[in-house]
Amino acid sequence: MKHARIRYQGQVHEVVVNAPNSVKLADGRVLAEDQVEWLPPATGSMFALGLNYADHAAELAFKPPTEPLVFIKSPGTYTGHNQVTWRPDNVAYMHYECELVAVIGKTARNVKREDALDYLAGYTVCNDYAIRDYLENYYRPNLRVKNRDATTPVGPWIVDAADVPEPNRLKLRTWVNGELRQEGSTADMIFDIPYLIEYLSSFMTLQPGDMIATGTPEGLSDVVPGDEVVVEVEGIGRLVNRIVSEAEFFRIKAQHDTQLAAKEHA
Repeated sequence: MKHARIRYQGQVHEVVVNAPNSVKLADGRVLAEDQVEWLPPATGSMFALGLNYADHAAELAFKPPTEPLVFIKSPGTYTGHNQVTWRPDNVAYMHYECELVAVIGKTARNVKREDALDYLAGYTVCNDYAIRDYLENYYRPNLRVKNRDATTPVGPWIVDAADVPEPNRLKLRTWVNGELRQEGSTADMIFDIPYLIEYLSSFMTLQPGDMIATGTPEGLSDVVPGDEVVVEVEGIGRLVNRIVSEAEFFRIKAQHDTQLAAKEHA
């Protein structure tokens, strides 16, 4: 089963997704994909993996890590399916990162590897855009690289963990304007999901709604305003995003915020 969060007529709804990507509200109404605003399906903290694919580490001229390189993304960075992301002015290189995301379903502390998947609600997809201009080194992807507003599309939905029997054997693909640019498999992760849950929960408590973004394979390229970027994880979903300029993004955001405020006070 697929679960999503959407906004419709100014109200946020938790919904079940039907084929073909329509959603059903609690009152029984069925809405098409383009009738709703898709929101990130989870809103907890995101623990993101750096260099978790050896081919991607080689692509960046780094050695594969010997323990997980984890950084945290704030909820302000999230945006939803069919939304826009902005390329900052005067940067030289901004790229996509197609990633499988594991979503925590219940409180996890000191979880053993063999029990780890029992703590998942399910899986979703993210596109973890990065601004390479500001990367200090592979241990410290600083805030300007990975924590800009609305630069991490997440979604479109969460697929129940029970419906994904082999999360470590899924194809990942990225298209830019219809051209396949990136392709890999979760089988090539250095640290798999059970390992990551055991590792993170050994020194902190994971909460329901927290997410683990598991890294991206090789095949990165620059994206610019006007590009449509589609990331897909086999069996999970396709996440569509469009790149706009800095000025256009903040114009769209101001307009959206004004319209939303008006609906909420209507």
